[in-house]
Amino acid sequence: MKRHLTIMSAAAAVVIAMTVSGCGGAAEAGDSSSGGASGATEVKELRYQGWANSVTLPELAQDLGYLGDVKLNWVGNTISGPQDIQSAATGQTDFGGAFAGAVVKLVEAGAPVKAVINYYGEDEKTFNGFYVKEDSPIRTARDFIGKKIAVNTLGAHSDAVINTYLQKNGLSAEEIKQVQLVVVPPNDTEEAIRRGQVDAGSLGGVLQDKAIANGGLRSVFSDAELFGTFAGGPYVLRTDFIAKNPNTTRTFTTGVAKAIEWERTTPREEVIARFTKILQERGRNENPAALQYWKSVGVPAKGEIKDEDFTRWGKWLKDTGIVQGELDPKKLYTNEFNGLVTG
Repeated sequence: MKRHLTIMSAAAAVVIAMTVSGCGGAAEAGDSSSGGASGATEVKELRYQGWANSVTLPELAQDLGYLGDVKLNWVGNTISGPQDIQSAATGQTDFGGAFAGAVVKLVEAGAPVKAVINYYGEDEKTFNGFYVKEDSPIRTARDFIGKKIAVNTLGAHSDAVINTYLQKNGLSAEEIKQVQLVVVPPNDTEEAIRRGQVDAGSLGGVLQDKAIANGGLRSVFSDAELFGTFAGGPYVLRTDFIAKNPNTTRTFTTGVAKAIEWERTTPREEVIARFTKILQERGRNENPAALQYWKSVGVPAKGEIKDEDFTRWGKWLKDTGIVQGELDPKKLYTNEFNGLVTG
């Protein structure tokens, strides 16, 4: 597939490792103010990035009281999953979330991070569709050959989904290379499709609902149609942070798991009302209108991570050079700190 996909070099991996080991963030403070298993006070404030006009699971967990004495410290908003987990890896934040394949890429590059809980996923209500203009000749996988598809980030969820869709529908490696992925901000994707700047584009959430309501577009396929209900990506923490702050890690992870189940079992109107309250009270000058389009949590039960959350993307990971040899999912994650899974 034609793309400019940057794979971190060994040198870059060393830089990341050195940065993490020498960072002066919350995990580093553990040397003097937190002792993890030694019994000293652990870090109780977690720095993180949010998403504009959205309420994340940790933010919901805090509002519901599931984080106990652990507090969140918002340091700004992220623009993509890969950027979010890289910030966690380099110590700029304490946790970050991204597509599972992006987590594999970061770990393979040498970053000392570990996934602790899934935080997003797709189901029959919440999914990403790949849209074209109503009169577009694109109707099958083979029709994408030679065409441009808008995605928000290379090397992430939509990239892997498209590659897997094309491969599963019989396209050869050479044919897949003729499909060009173009980075377009999600807010601009609908307009880029309508103007013919791209032939197709990935849309999800409120942007998908808005595009459908405006008419004139149709879906060729969706990730949920391709895989069914599945976990898309986890939150990661640095391994040194986990070692120094096991109780805080457990509180955070279990709190997120409880927030997932709260969303799953609470009436939709109540979930939206809670999101709206959180958005308005935190004072970031945001627009709550998009919250009305929330449909489901999407994440499989309790956020438990499984091998297939990573192996699902095995061929794509090898084709793009992210993984050399066999993928070992066990080194990527742990469910140890998810109290709803381990008890």
